[in-house]
Amino acid sequence: MHRLLFVVVFTSCLCASVFRLEAHTLSETGQPRATVVVAADAPAPVRHAADELRYFLSRVTGTDFSIRHTRSPEGTNLLVGPKAARLREPGFTTDDLGEEGIILRSLGHDVILAGGAPRGTLYAVFTFLEDYVGCHWWTPAASHIPRQPNLKVPKLDFRYVPRLEYRDMSFLHTAEADFSVRNKLNGHHHRLFYDNSFNNIGQDSSRGGRKYAYIRSDKWGSHGWWTLIEPEVYFKAHPEWFALINGKRTHVSPRYPISNLCLTNESMRAELTKNARLALRWNPHATVISIAQPDDAGPPNRCQCEACAVVEQEGNPSELVVRFVNAVAADLQEQFPDVAVSTLAYHYSQKPPKQTRPHPNVLVRLSSIKCSFSRPMTDKRNSQFRADLEGWSKMCDRLYLWDYPINFGYPLPHPNLRVYAPNLRYYTEHNVKGMFCEAGAFAELAELRAWLLARLMWNPNADTNHLIEIFANGYYGPAGPHIVDYIQLTHNAVEATDDFLGLGSRPEAEFLSLETLLHGWEHVQTAAAAVANDPVLARRVEVTQLPIMFAFLHRWNELREAAKDAGVRWPMGSSQQELHAAIVTLASAHGINLKGVSSPIPF
Repeated sequence: MHRLLFVVVFTSCLCASVFRLEAHTLSETGQPRATVVVAADAPAPVRHAADELRYFLSRVTGTDFSIRHTRSPEGTNLLVGPKAARLREPGFTTDDLGEEGIILRSLGHDVILAGGAPRGTLYAVFTFLEDYVGCHWWTPAASHIPRQPNLKVPKLDFRYVPRLEYRDMSFLHTAEADFSVRNKLNGHHHRLFYDNSFNNIGQDSSRGGRKYAYIRSDKWGSHGWWTLIEPEVYFKAHPEWFALINGKRTHVSPRYPISNLCLTNESMRAELTKNARLALRWNPHATVISIAQPDDAGPPNRCQCEACAVVEQEGNPSELVVRFVNAVAADLQEQFPDVAVSTLAYHYSQKPPKQTRPHPNVLVRLSSIKCSFSRPMTDKRNSQFRADLEGWSKMCDRLYLWDYPINFGYPLPHPNLRVYAPNLRYYTEHNVKGMFCEAGAFAELAELRAWLLARLMWNPNADTNHLIEIFANGYYGPAGPHIVDYIQLTHNAVEATDDFLGLGSRPEAEFLSLETLLHGWEHVQTAAAAVANDPVLARRVEVTQLPIMFAFLHRWNELREAAKDAGVRWPMGSSQQELHAAIVTLASAHGINLKGVSSPIPF
């Protein structure tokens, strides 16, 4: 027995000793034991990465770290960027890392934090700060920066190249530049550029800029070809340039006020290409231009002329779209070889063409708009979308996904968090290279969704439940476990009922039963009580009540009768009007605009 105890104690001491030998001491009793090293002539993103590293290490330890351009003879050198890395490893290279791959590597007492240009070194530093120091940036206004006067990190040997080259989302709070770069978001909706309030006039070089920069707004960034042949300018003189619908040339689709074009008309294409060249000359920062169909409100939604119909019959409606966009891309390539041409595979153009591959400069964005988000894309329910995606993946070198992570129709509970990771793994396994996650003015748990999606777009293999717990405990504090209970409740409910859960799932969805709503309300109320004495955390928690309140508002009579029959306590006040007023007050306190939101009592 004593011999066994000795072995256990000795082994424990040995493990602790090995850890001490293998760990880098960055700070001890509030004194720096490491130096940030960056080359004097390093590019702007690398210098910014070094500044961020110094700043956050100083906050964590309560001491001032310094930045040098040469290695310090004492302590640990944190070598930021490829040039600094070569001070320790002369043959260091980032040639196989692309623009964003990262290396975190220990060499003796030193640590290399470096990556590809322009964003890789930034992402290496933020990976180090997040995964090894414990920093998290929940929103632009909320973060967790730990206090550790004695800071040690383990020996590192980590290399990673993200599968997705483009990671974009349009939650209202995620555009801010520092939040974007710290969470590895690099898309059009992230303010990694300079703006003079009229034009986006250049990339924010210190933060690495955006992967692709459109000309200005969503007018130029999605449903784009009508912006280049505007009906107000061209329809009267050239009706033949516009779609023939039900036997008549028209400048508006029957149920949507944006025109479609006759894509086989060569003179129209020449004018559109001329206008695209002008737009790109006026906006030299732009690296992508959208040549894509207008939004879709149902057929008839595109040109029915004989020439267009013949091409469609050869290989699906997308055949005509791809041939047209390919021709424009070829026209632009000589003058703008580095500009990508973006188009949509959306509604009528979702099925891939049978004959024509997209031009190498064409970027296809496939929409998941018709999918069920209660099941992963690998489920048979989403088999049509899966067939379309796999068809595009075999012929398109630059395939992106336009995804829908929230409920766009109603501000209700929307339990789809469990499909984020398996869907992203499926996408990246099938040649998808970019993601755009569209979000509206309000979404249930918007802060959690955005942070979680950012993590998973960077690494689809990360553990969703673990990430949710990290965020909930960090952002909501003591209320976190109760918010997690609410999340698990609603997700278990939708799995039990097997609701479709589309992007506009309705209040009558089966999973929104009285039992689920009452238990959900209990969880968010318990969460609120746990942080009642902390005004900041209390404010974060109270907004989680809104989706449940909306569900009760929409189904007031039905649910109240059900509660009466079941003999359970009714939690929503004495009248529907009272609940409506409470929703308005809570939404207003959080800056949420309810105008136009579907409601039995208008907002």
